[in-house]
Amino acid sequence: MKKKVIALLTATIMTAAMAAGCGSAGSAGNDAAASADASTETQDESGADAADTGESGAADDSADASADGKVYHIGICQLVEHPALDEATRGFQEALTEKLGENVTFDLQNAQGEQTNCSTIVTQFVTDGADLILANATAPLQAAAAATNTIPILGTSITDYATALDIADWTGATGTNISGTSDLAPLDEQENMLAELFPDVQKVGILYCSAEANSKYQADVFKASLEEDGIAYEEFTAADSNEIQSVVTSACESCDVLYIPTDNTMASSTELINNIALPAGVPIVAGEEGICAGCGVATLSISYYDIGYTAGEMAYDILVNGADVSTMEIKYAPQVTKEYNADICEQLAITVPDDYVAIAAE
Repeated sequence: MKKKVIALLTATIMTAAMAAGCGSAGSAGNDAAASADASTETQDESGADAADTGESGAADDSADASADGKVYHIGICQLVEHPALDEATRGFQEALTEKLGENVTFDLQNAQGEQTNCSTIVTQFVTDGADLILANATAPLQAAAAATNTIPILGTSITDYATALDIADWTGATGTNISGTSDLAPLDEQENMLAELFPDVQKVGILYCSAEANSKYQADVFKASLEEDGIAYEEFTAADSNEIQSVVTSACESCDVLYIPTDNTMASSTELINNIALPAGVPIVAGEEGICAGCGVATLSISYYDIGYTAGEMAYDILVNGADVSTMEIKYAPQVTKEYNADICEQLAITVPDDYVAIAAE
């Protein structure tokens, strides 16, 4: 019985094999064509997928960054709340959120204008193991530099990194765990703006906070430009916000035009400054839009949102692509804009040239 079963199975297998062999030989060309068609369909689908991917670059970045499921924790220390710094922070957060989606978290802390608060905040970021620290303004940058030499630090709203970090031989990059973006507008062009708007100016008062190293840097450059044009000037400095009223009052009594560089202390006190300068009839040329909107007549300004956004792109490059922060050169705003405060210009009967853009009213 077993022999009959084995024989039957053997015959069946041989018959199937012969049939398969005949089918294979007879349809080899058809199989090859079918295989080619399938390959073409696969390539077409792949190409379509690639095209779809190319249409959503931001989604691509997010997908690539989150492939391993890592969530990046960013500590942000902002010196004080005012429009310019707020815009830089917003640009930074939006750039990273666009690229990382839900794979990034932000711990945003405001130092309320106090250096000691900056130190406390960034020290906590280090303790918490932040993946990167954004230092928005000079005091937070200096505090972060003192707190860690390993965690990547990006600055924004920094006028001059060499001054802020006391680097003697500046090459464009810090050579440390720090890089970032600068809010420095062309100071010689700001001085040209002042001379253009007020050709009969007798003396310019340069007003800034003496505790801010970058403000002094701007004042020195601005003074040199005034000297080249033979315009007299006098410096007026306040150690902190408590001295602003008396200092601005003195400046308005001595000068017919004031210049305020990008200065965080002054930027947070524009209402007070305006309440003194406007009734005195003394116009103010400002170093940035936020100050101009509060108390100035004109500015040659950058976009703080843009420099914040650029810092966000740099952060992505460091966190996801492994860029070396120590060799990343400081980046600057791509363009500057001549702007004016329509309300204050009207009250002081100042007419600006046609190439100035009115600052949007809030």
